[in-house]
Amino acid sequence: MNAVSPEIPMSSSPDVARHPSVAVWPWPIALGLLTAFGLLSALLGQHGVWLALSWAALSIPLVVTLACLLRAWCRTPSVKGGQS
Repeated sequence: MNAVSPEIPMSSSPDVARHPSVAVWPWPIALGLLTAFGLLSALLGQHGVWLALSWAALSIPLVVTLACLLRAWCRTPSVKGGQS
C-alpha cells in the first residue's frame, strides 16, 4: 500500500526488475581493488616502476569519480523536476 491512495498497491519500477542489485557492484569493486593496489605499491615501492604504478592506480579512481560528478552536474533536469 502507498501513502497517497491505500486502495491502489504500488507496482515496482521496471528498471528495478531488469537490473538486479548485484549488477551495480563490479565497477566499485574494481575501483576499490585498484585503489588498494595503488596504496600498497606506494607503500612498498619507493622508486622506479612502483612509483609510476602507484600514481596511475591512484589517479584512475579519481578521474572516474570526477567524470561521474561532472556528468551528473551537467545533466538537464528531468521532466519530474529536479535533477536525477
